[in-house]
Amino acid sequence: MASKSWLTHQATLMLLLISWRESMHCNGLTVDPPEDLVIVDPGHLGHLEITWSPPASLINMTECPKLYQLEYFNTYMDSWTAIRTDRRTHSAQFDLMKDVRVRVYTLLSGPCTNGTMIKSTSYIEVVQKPPSTGVVGTAIQDFVCVYHNMKYMECNWGRSPKMLANSQQNLYFWHKKLEQAEECPKYLILNGARGGCNFTEKSLPKFTDINFCVNGSSPEGPLKPTFISLQIQNHVKPETTEKLHLQTGPDTQLELHWEGPDGSLPGHCLEWEVEHNQEGPDGKIASQLISTKEMSLTLPSICDNKRSCVRVRSRLNKYCADKSFWSEWGRPTCQPEMALKPEWDMVPVYVYIAVAIIAILVLSLCAGAVLKVRRSRQLKKPDYARHIVCQKFSTYICGGLKRQENLHLHRSQTAPVL
Repeated sequence: MASKSWLTHQATLMLLLISWRESMHCNGLTVDPPEDLVIVDPGHLGHLEITWSPPASLINMTECPKLYQLEYFNTYMDSWTAIRTDRRTHSAQFDLMKDVRVRVYTLLSGPCTNGTMIKSTSYIEVVQKPPSTGVVGTAIQDFVCVYHNMKYMECNWGRSPKMLANSQQNLYFWHKKLEQAEECPKYLILNGARGGCNFTEKSLPKFTDINFCVNGSSPEGPLKPTFISLQIQNHVKPETTEKLHLQTGPDTQLELHWEGPDGSLPGHCLEWEVEHNQEGPDGKIASQLISTKEMSLTLPSICDNKRSCVRVRSRLNKYCADKSFWSEWGRPTCQPEMALKPEWDMVPVYVYIAVAIIAILVLSLCAGAVLKVRRSRQLKKPDYARHIVCQKFSTYICGGLKRQENLHLHRSQTAPVL
């Protein structure tokens, strides 16, 4: 019995082995991995094209359809991404500042495999290292893009401490609607150097990867390039909430409602944060942050007519964007209302500028008038002095001549007659 059981076990193993060999080799057919795997950079700042060829052993095999399993390491998600395709080319987004790793398998099915999907046991792989060009330590820092109220986008960056003062930085961008990368339409100048880019005059697509590259040149050589990829709907910063209404309701409760920012931001995409500052019986201020998806809120009753102030800010919620920026806080609204005292911080900046310009003009006109009066006086004084001198000199000369005539006449009258 033991011998028979042993033989049955061995026969089962043999059948499994035969079935496995048939599935792997298909009656002698070996599935080889693809060949000629190439990664091509068309200049799209990280959007690369991957091409490969079928294995030579399967070129003449037309009765069995061939598929390919492409796997590449997604550095943005820190994981492998796999796709199956019958094509021999594919494009994907990569971070060019990190290794680009791609590998491809061959998949075979059809009558030659008895309807079984067979995958090659090995794969072809290419690992592409990041470019080594650029002076070490000259890459930009703190690259941030903000899509202001879905109207226009600005990107800003910081300079490396090792970057020379006379270095020149350039920003290029690309997305699928562009054939080739384009340069920044309008640079932002900070401290005499390029420190950002304004895309007001350039329409950028939503829900599409937009690739950026900031590079440049310096007397020591090219700057280290920086590559960034983002989607602008994840970088929205709403406008400040200005229209805020606060009133006292029943039981001295505070009823608060506000209006969303102007523009194309859909209201259902916004979430709100309310800051409530209330003065307590001891005179201390108690602060509270309240999150809400509604545009109205009822707050606790006012204690002994103590002052209570609120302000609001907003951002896109997780259902409309992966991430977002908070807007700036709106101006506080208080209850009970108090007579507003003139505060310099409430005066718009342009008022200060206008007053300064008017004051400078008035001072300039006054100074000009004073100088003109002084100059005219200085011009008149020499003429008057010359007139007085001449008058005195003429009097002196005329008086002298008169005295000489009188003396001559006196002498002629008193002289003896010869």
